[in-house]
Amino acid sequence: SIMSEQSPLDEHMMPPSKKDSPQEAPPILNDTPDKRSSFLEYPMHVGSAPIVKIDGNATAKAGLQAMHHQTHTQLNQIREQMELLAVQARKIQERIEVSEKIYRAKCSFKPQINQTYYLYSSGMESPPYVLSLIGPNEWGRSKSYPQFIASVRLMGDHTWEVINSEASIL
Repeated sequence: SIMSEQSPLDEHMMPPSKKDSPQEAPPILNDTPDKRSSFLEYPMHVGSAPIVKIDGNATAKAGLQAMHHQTHTQLNQIREQMELLAVQARKIQERIEVSEKIYRAKCSFKPQINQTYYLYSSGMESPPYVLSLIGPNEWGRSKSYPQFIASVRLMGDHTWEVINSEASIL
């Protein structure tokens, strides 16, 4: 038989305990994986996942590119949020400045939240403004104050919002 016709070279390649026993299938064909199978550079079975060597430098380069793209995108989002917050902070600061001027204005009534009032120049240095219930088109023939400045509304946080203005309050 073919199994019995082994060359002397084959005998030297087999371990001493297996010289006389029938030849076993190579480890790749066994059903139980060999301990060394996890270190092989080829798949153990036809259904095994392909083993592809990777270039460590290419993987690192791709990872760095992806990381830079992600962090750049995140930094841009944060920058946009900071710009929006800066605009909001400027608007609040302007509202504070306007509110301080309106609270220094002459006012003979208690303003109500969410009501519209009218700010006029008093024509005097102190107080420079007058807050009125009467709009610029409601005076009739006699105008009491020299210049209409703005329509304003008292907000819930007790700051004043400028609705429309004909002259700068700031």
